Amino acid sequence: MEFFNKVGKAALGSRMRLMTAAITDDASKIYEMYGVDLAPKWFPVFYTLSEERELTITEIANEIGHSQPSVSKIIREMISAGIVEESLKTDDKRKNNVVLTEKGISLSQKMKQQLIDIEVAMDDLISESKHNLWAALEEWEFLLQQKSIFKRVSDQKKLRESKDVEIVEYKPEYKEAFRALNVEWISTYFEMEEADYKALDNPEEYILNKGGKILVALYENDPVGVCALIKTNNQDYDFEMAKMAVSPKAQGKNIGWLLGQAVVNKAKDLGAKKIYLESNTILKPAINLYYKLGFEKVFGLETPYKRCNIQMELKVN
Repeated sequence: MEFFNKVGKAALGSRMRLMTAAITDDASKIYEMYGVDLAPKWFPVFYTLSEERELTITEIANEIGHSQPSVSKIIREMISAGIVEESLKTDDKRKNNVVLTEKGISLSQKMKQQLIDIEVAMDDLISESKHNLWAALEEWEFLLQQKSIFKRVSDQKKLRESKDVEIVEYKPEYKEAFRALNVEWISTYFEMEEADYKALDNPEEYILNKGGKILVALYENDPVGVCALIKTNNQDYDFEMAKMAVSPKAQGKNIGWLLGQAVVNKAKDLGAKKIYLESNTILKPAINLYYKLGFEKVFGLETPYKRCNIQMELKVN
């Protein structure tokens, strides 16, 4: 197994397939030894029906955790082998109920001692091993239901790449990036409005000179994300978090979250008590981000934007 030692855990799937192939090969030999004419892959379906039950393909699929097409294929093979047949007891033509044939029931009786012997043999194997694979599989299945391997690797990728993201304050050299990144996302989902042009064409005058801030996310020294903290005239709110944009080429690197956190922390540094934002509910990732940052929905504020259909606030201090 030098290959697996060399590659490591990245070859988990390949190693499990190799073990599965060995176990399946042994299973075929075991069926032959007991004189049972059954393909190993049929066993979950066969065992489910062996309790003298009449079930639909959908019910079988749900019970054994297989896909419906997979169960349908196995049922067709078992029908061809004379082990399963469609039930004649139901009048509901919408249901494709199946049951074991007389041959299938006979096989079920024949397999009883085989299953007992297998159980004892597997208990012996578990007792000889340092780790209980059966218990570990149950634990892994639970953990993967909570968070898949894909999601775990995706999160690790985001975490690693986010370490290369630097959040800096606005400089004149980032003016074009601030405008371009916002125009890109606004034009993708909506139309540019007068208030957009005011902020994007004149960030110094409209935002910075009035006591606001603009933060820029750099990835490999390239400005790929921006967000503004705009000073408001509203007595209930100190700042508005606005003009957050992340380049599509940099998405998946946690940049929105890093920008959001940095903007909230900047508001705290400036002594803000509450900040608010305006958005649209079709921007689901953005809305989820705002909730994650601690924003809550509010109602009744005036807005200069036609596209705004949700307003949110965050108590900072």
